[in-house]
Order: sequence, then C-alpha cells, then structure tokens
Amino acid sequence: MEKCSNIDVMKRTILTLAFIVANMTGPMALLAQERTKPVIGVITGVEKDSLYAANGYRFREESVQGSFSPRKWTEAQFQNNLPLVKNFICKVVSANSFFHSYIKLVGPDRNEAVILGYADTVFRRAHLAGLRIVVLGSGDARRIPEGYDRKLAREEFVDVARKMAVIAKRYDITIAMENLNSGETNFGTSLAEVVGIVREVNNPRFRATADLYHMLRESEPPSSIALAGKYLVHCHIAENKDRARPGKNGEDFRPYFNAMRLIGYKGLIMMECGWTDPAAEAGPALTYLQGQLDEVYH
Repeated sequence: MEKCSNIDVMKRTILTLAFIVANMTGPMALLAQERTKPVIGVITGVEKDSLYAANGYRFREESVQGSFSPRKWTEAQFQNNLPLVKNFICKVVSANSFFHSYIKLVGPDRNEAVILGYADTVFRRAHLAGLRIVVLGSGDARRIPEGYDRKLAREEFVDVARKMAVIAKRYDITIAMENLNSGETNFGTSLAEVVGIVREVNNPRFRATADLYHMLRESEPPSSIALAGKYLVHCHIAENKDRARPGKNGEDFRPYFNAMRLIGYKGLIMMECGWTDPAAEAGPALTYLQGQLDEVYH
C-alpha cells in the first residue's frame, strides 16, 4: 500500500508542476520554454498597470525613482510597498531612471561612496521585487562637465561601473547601459559607443540597452545592433517623431528587428513613448509593433 500511495503522490505532484509551468507568467515562464522572438512590454507608472494588462501586455518597466530610490522611499516605506510591486498584473521585470541628477558618475563632483551606496540599496530592493535588469540611462548623472577631460571621464565611469557590477552580481541584477541622444547627454550618445564602454568594463553584469528612439534621433544604423551581439540584453522603443507610440506615424522598425534576429536577441522590447489616450492607443500600438516583429521573426 505504501508503494502505491507514494506513486499516487508522485503522479499528483508531476501533474501539479505541469499545470504550474503551463500557467506561469513572467520571467519564470520565459525560462521554462524556449522563446522564438523578443517580448514586447511597456514603461509606465503603477496607476496604469491594469489598463495595459487589459490590452494584452504582460511585462512592465518601472522607474527606480518611482519605486526603489532611497531618496524617495525610506526602508520602512519600501517594505510596505513591496507586496504591491510584486503582485501587479503586468510583471515588473526591469527599472529605468537609475540615478538622480544630483549624483554625478564622472567629473569633479563624483563621489564614489555615494554612488556605490545608492546602487547597493537600489539593487537590493530591485532584487526583492523580482527584477532582473536596471537600465542605466541617467543622462545628467553621466554627463561630462564642460571643459572636463573626456578620457579621464571615461576612465572614471568605467571604474565605477566595474564596482557597481560587482554589487549587482550580489543581487542577481544586470546593469544595462542605455544609449541616449545628444540632446539628453554628451556621453554614450550611440549604441556603438555604449557597447565599447561595456566591453571595457568587461563584466557580465554590465551590459547594453538599445534604445531605438535614440538611435533614430542620432541616425544610427541597425548595424550597431548587429555589432552589439551578446552585449545587448534589453531594448526600448518609440517612434522618432515626437517620441510617439509605435504606429502613430507609421515608423518602420523592421530593419532594427532584423538586426536583432541576426544576433539571436530574444529579450524584452519596452515601449517608452508618449501617449495621448492610453486606453484607446495601448492595444493598437501593441498590435502594430507585434506585427512588424512577427514578420521579421517568422
């Protein structure tokens, strides 16, 4: 009887696990089955979570400033908010707006202790919330001061990036440096430049985000994505004109998607764009972008 009982228990356990895997959402589900193409998500505040979920989105990117910053949230406040962050309908898997503008990553006002202490808190909180990627855009924080030696600034940035990557590994977080356009910063204004910095940092916890909006603004070709190769782990997207939602002006992202396909990119593509009426636009934007993605990743 004992043997039969154990077999029955095993059968029930296997069936239960199969059901869980079949119905999982979020990063665990994506690890459980091989993805054939990137997954589209959206960057938006917590108040729009249910709206985007109702329009077919499964993943959302948060702002560090909105949910994880020690300057905005005490530890007690963060712990109180943590259950909400972990239980949104759209799974929060990444965060942007990493550093406040008052923290300087390069230049005479750079304070390494402040940078690393802040990063440690953000990474720890992001890990507790189930995030895997923290995007390093932060144009003001990384801006090279006028007249400051650019070679020295790059050395300072690479040095502190290496130290942040060591902390990120402790919390199973990957820092993904984002290319920005020259209207927002003067350092890392192309994906090619960002990938060069990533290579110099030389740590698997420090990688690149390709922002297609900024690439379009800087007239950077899709070949930069192909050359990024394994260093590309994340993506942001919006149309060039007015940083509009995909489909508003008919932007063709297929050349960039094709470059992603060539390097086997299957990560997240997060919409970071302006919305006039999200309730009416969220669904069509997803359909438009998914159509181009499906065409390329046939």
